[in-house]
Amino acid sequence: MANDVKNLSFEAALAELEQIIGKLESGQVALEESISLYERGAALKAHCEATLKAAREKIEKIVLDSDGQPVAEPASFE
Repeated sequence: MANDVKNLSFEAALAELEQIIGKLESGQVALEESISLYERGAALKAHCEATLKAAREKIEKIVLDSDGQPVAEPASFE
């Protein structure tokens, strides 16, 4: 199960996670299925967080210093 989550794009993982949240919030899911959905949701959440972290580490905001030279600064997502 974890391997197939790792192969999902961020968008696909997020969409599936949203579906799982909707099912769990509806309260119409049996206990065993709820547990399975929760575990899958946790794996999807971890995948999304790791994907975002990797993207943040790759993305750098390029600015020009006082001499007009490009300088890399960590991107701010806040």
